[in-house]
Amino acid sequence: MSDVHPGATGREPPAFAFAFDIDGVLLHVSKPIPGAPEVLKFLNDYNIPFILLTNGGGKHETERVKDLTNKLGVQLSTDNFIQSHTPFRDLLEGPDSLREKTVLVTGSDYEKCRAIFKEYGFQNVITPADIYHADPTIFPFQSVATSTMTAQSLPVPSSPPRPLLPIPTTNLKIDAMFVLNDPRDWALDIQILTDLLLSHSGYAGTYSPLNNNPSLPNCGWQADGQPKLYFSNADLLWSAGYHLPRLGQGAFQAALAGVWRRITGGHELQRTSIGKPYGETYRFAERVLSSHRHEVLRVMHEGEDGGGRHEGTVGALKRVYMVGDNPESDIAGANGHMSEHGTEWVSVLVKTGGWGKLEGV
Repeated sequence: MSDVHPGATGREPPAFAFAFDIDGVLLHVSKPIPGAPEVLKFLNDYNIPFILLTNGGGKHETERVKDLTNKLGVQLSTDNFIQSHTPFRDLLEGPDSLREKTVLVTGSDYEKCRAIFKEYGFQNVITPADIYHADPTIFPFQSVATSTMTAQSLPVPSSPPRPLLPIPTTNLKIDAMFVLNDPRDWALDIQILTDLLLSHSGYAGTYSPLNNNPSLPNCGWQADGQPKLYFSNADLLWSAGYHLPRLGQGAFQAALAGVWRRITGGHELQRTSIGKPYGETYRFAERVLSSHRHEVLRVMHEGEDGGGRHEGTVGALKRVYMVGDNPESDIAGANGHMSEHGTEWVSVLVKTGGWGKLEGV
């Protein structure tokens, strides 16, 4: 590090950077892992770019970064912070934008999930609670969620049409479905998600006439304009307060996929998963890291009198060290990522989280 000094200006960031998982790497049960705050402070002081890349979620990025800053005692920013559902913001743009479509979101807290997507820019956001309260017969069981959750008013879905009659398109129409973080009421969520996966074009309370048609590809399942289903991470296990790893969002995904296979006679659930280890998240992370790296250089040169260097002359980012505790997400994602810009991703597996527990460390 002889070419980089704390608070130095007029020096480019090094050709390497870091990406850190959070739970099990920087924090354990909301407490800093020894040495973690010192590492982040060192990187900040020496102008070494890094990002925080977590499969956690359930809070808006601003709230989570403020919380991490307080817990770690290191000034952090949303500019270099990515959680599981952050890349969903990309779906607001482009010809298939979901900005003004109606989307269903679920996770640990329905209202927080709605608020997060509203802050992202999605205009019409509903939750399973909204659908349940519009017609409680959808879920004929009592649970903590159904007795305590809040909801926004929705029209009551029409009764399912009889065969050969037109499908009621006046019903609520869902254009996409998102799992933002680990759901709490699996039964209600699986019921509502399954209903919509079986629907005609995402209209609540309908059943597609194409389902189980052997003359169609995939026997017609999910072939009638049903809403796309997105998961923000696929972690089966994660490191929590208990001495053994706990089930994560990946377990919920496996449960829904298992129910779907039973309903459809063995067909696989068509869905999109992001988060680590998926390439979409690593490509998003590299874009964020590149932007943050340029910002680090800008701050370093702030106040200089035009020394001939400009943001566009930043040297290439040659290597990113991905530090994580989960071989199936952090490590597999880094090892499998093929950078569009030739950046090498190197994985660093630590035993401070879930993997160490499974290994008996």
